[in-house]
Amino acid sequence: MNYTSFLEHVAADILAKHGKNLSRTAVVFPNKRAALFMNEHLARLTDHPLWSPAYITISDLFRQHSSRQVADPIQLVCILHGIFTSTTGINEAFDHFYGWGQMLLADFDDIDKNMADARQVFANLRDLHELDTVSYLSDEQKKLLQRFFKNFSSNTESELKERFLQLWSRFYEIYRSYNETLNEKGIAYEGALYREIVENEQIEFEYDRYIFVGFNLLQQVEQRLFTRLRKAEKALFYWDYDNYYKDNLNNEAGHYIREYLHLFPNELHDEKLFDCFNKPKTISYISAQTENAQAHFVTQWLRQEGRIEAGRKTAIVLCDESLLPTVIHCLPSEVEKVNITTGYPLSQSPFSTLVNHLVDLQTLGHIDQTNKYRQRYVLRTLRHPYAALITPSCSKIIHRLNEEHTPYPTRQELSIDEGTALLFKDIQQEGDDFNANLLGYLLDILKYIGTNAQDSLSGGTELPLFQESLFRMYTLLNRLRELVCQGELQVQLITLQRLIRQLVATTSIPFHGEPAEGLQVMGLLETRNLDFDHLLILSCNEGNMPKGVNDTSFIPYAIRKAYQLTTIDNKVAVYAYYFNRLMQRAQDITLLYNNATEEGRTGQMSRFMLQLLVESSHHITLHHLVSSSTQDDPSSTPQSASPCIPIPKDNNVMGLLMNLKAISPTALNRYLRCPLQFYYNHLADIKEPQQSDEDQIDNRAFGNIFHRAAELIYRRITVQSPFVRKSDIQDLIKNKHIIEQIVDQSFREELFKSHSESSSKPQYNGLQIINREVIISYLEQMLKIDEQLAPFSIIGLEHKVNIPLSISTNLSITITGIIDRIDRITHLEAGEMIRVVDYKTGRIATQAIMGVEEIFNGKNISQKHADYYLQTLLYAGIVRESQQFNPEQLPVAPALLFIQHAVGEGNDPILTFGSGRDKKFITDIQQYQKDFQSYLSTLLQEIYDPNIPFTPTSDTQRCTNCPYRKLCRI
Repeated sequence: MNYTSFLEHVAADILAKHGKNLSRTAVVFPNKRAALFMNEHLARLTDHPLWSPAYITISDLFRQHSSRQVADPIQLVCILHGIFTSTTGINEAFDHFYGWGQMLLADFDDIDKNMADARQVFANLRDLHELDTVSYLSDEQKKLLQRFFKNFSSNTESELKERFLQLWSRFYEIYRSYNETLNEKGIAYEGALYREIVENEQIEFEYDRYIFVGFNLLQQVEQRLFTRLRKAEKALFYWDYDNYYKDNLNNEAGHYIREYLHLFPNELHDEKLFDCFNKPKTISYISAQTENAQAHFVTQWLRQEGRIEAGRKTAIVLCDESLLPTVIHCLPSEVEKVNITTGYPLSQSPFSTLVNHLVDLQTLGHIDQTNKYRQRYVLRTLRHPYAALITPSCSKIIHRLNEEHTPYPTRQELSIDEGTALLFKDIQQEGDDFNANLLGYLLDILKYIGTNAQDSLSGGTELPLFQESLFRMYTLLNRLRELVCQGELQVQLITLQRLIRQLVATTSIPFHGEPAEGLQVMGLLETRNLDFDHLLILSCNEGNMPKGVNDTSFIPYAIRKAYQLTTIDNKVAVYAYYFNRLMQRAQDITLLYNNATEEGRTGQMSRFMLQLLVESSHHITLHHLVSSSTQDDPSSTPQSASPCIPIPKDNNVMGLLMNLKAISPTALNRYLRCPLQFYYNHLADIKEPQQSDEDQIDNRAFGNIFHRAAELIYRRITVQSPFVRKSDIQDLIKNKHIIEQIVDQSFREELFKSHSESSSKPQYNGLQIINREVIISYLEQMLKIDEQLAPFSIIGLEHKVNIPLSISTNLSITITGIIDRIDRITHLEAGEMIRVVDYKTGRIATQAIMGVEEIFNGKNISQKHADYYLQTLLYAGIVRESQQFNPEQLPVAPALLFIQHAVGEGNDPILTFGSGRDKKFITDIQQYQKDFQSYLSTLLQEIYDPNIPFTPTSDTQRCTNCPYRKLCRI
């Protein structure tokens, strides 16, 4: 059953009542989209020439009758900041003011659009008697306000309440002064301009007839305008609704329709036109585990039920418009014509990341007061796809920096042609206003790219999107620079960056095409007044539908409610209308929602979907979209995600195992943690992401720097003799500059990958300085611990071990690793011994290891530092049998030196088994060696057993931070 669309009914009625000469008629829509379809319907419904009406939006109608212009949001907040500081005397920095300046401006806009008395709205909350003079408030509204105001009538007010009252008492003065200033400048915010129009009785409206089509919620300014034109017999109204929700008082979708039909009667009177919702429909709800899964479902959905052939009668509606790029790429090749109403997000264009990289290059990447840049930011910028449009030498520079390990290349080294000279331009030396220089620099880069792109991208399929993205970004940054240069935008750099991100996030790139043809892809707001036979609604989650409505405002809910300002209730009702109206004439409806609860998502279908499921008479089928490429159709029964599949040890895998020449304690611990993770890392050779950023220091880099510094310290002390005296350590502690030099050398080698003999201090950034100080303090702590231990001897430092170990008669493996330190001490209780010391810069385990068996129990490897035990006991066993390190067959004790926690006398780093009274120090590994070797042998045999596959861990909590989780868990 095909329904005649709402706009077709409107077009037919207009022609029937007003004929073909509509030159003195203006058709007013909530937005521009519907005008294209209306014009086509009018042309199709008549065989004779037609004087078309003017098509305008409600915003156009207001703006064309004012001499003032609506200023851009940033300029409006800048001016508001000036008024605020002069009125209150509070010297609030613009950086701090901007966020709640936007909120205050939104409140002013709402007051004016709803024609509220600003003086009364911002009345002194202490003066309850002022309510007596508010004659236009109902008794219910007065009671609502009185209940709220009582919270502020107490004599014992908190400091927060007092500050609120002080600020509140100035809001009306700010409001009045602000509007006076804007008026003098010939600009306005939207609400002020709208209010000016409806309060000006002298305005004469241009057209003889205004036809208002498809409105829902009307602000008071719009109601006043409608009323004024209706009384002048210049206004006609066409309302789009269905009796299903209009007559149901419990359905908020019909709230405003019920109210306005009495005030502004509908021109359409045939009740059959408004009784479509309960007609037969096919409705499906499909849950999916990811947003991308929903987008990929588009291909499958379009190829069914003649949806592609239906052309513009088929619509894909995005409740989350960030899905647009993925949806575009998922449109099947059979779709020849497509009209994309919602814009492509500028934030997802390459220019967005390029601008971010350029800003970082000239701020975080540039070392103040020098001509040097940090390598990370240089490489990131040069690797951007558009960098080739700045300089053809990108690859050459990247290769040179990587080959030479240059942590801080200079401007002269980088500026090898015209493009790089511009890219690495010194913007700090051109004037006092860094923000203006930075924005000018960004604009120069964009112009340079645009010029070079004319030849290289000529005729390319991506050229229109490239040009439009470039134009939008340039326009946005140019406007910011104008405001900065005019002195209206004086902010710190961090605020400027936040403004750029905010503006980019709210800017979209329009698509060009024939709007009235082909498949329609749109956001929810673009669907107003339009009808479709086939509907696919994506991301219909609570939070998207209704759209993240909130009541963030300086004006509390009770006051908003009393003065009939916009509340969260109004916003929900509007979205309820959009949702229900969209489906009322559709016959084939599919709604998808994300049922995952990760990344802040609720995983819940929209409340409107639930309401439709419960209240409507339609049979709605429920499905789950299975995340598998083998599934052609969504299953009608809920299915879980594909399980993680073990990796069997077939010939290929066993070949990889046999080629594994050596195995480290780290690899053994990884196997105990998760055999499948061992396979990915050590056999499939899929390595975890490495820290490649010389500016940031992760735990691994921090540990490497500390270990290298500790080695250099003791090599310095033992350069003449392995014997370490208390005085040697005390002298080093007194000469802190030596420790600092050693730490600087360690940074150069481990972080900056420089092995030069230079003794100069590296150029540290803020985070590196902090980490440097922490490492220095840890080294001092280590020396103080060792001072209590001295005298002792150093036997080995950062010693590499390679020990062959037989697994079976025909198979042996080499155990490999690095021992941090081997020393010979005199223990207070156990006497002379050798220690195998492993440095740890992290936190000490709070749970005890009870025995050797527990070390090889994968369940405890994370919680109890069993992995540390395995490594240290393994090394201790190797040293115990070594003629090189232990020719006298002394006892060998494994020790973990947790630098942060090894404070105070009597704190012994030698490992223990047991807890409480049963705790026992492992003063000689030999007594546990037999058991340890047995468990180790069993573990290795299991790893090499072809009948035991590599299985995932049973502790799924470990999967949360596993770098391989996307490989094995869908």
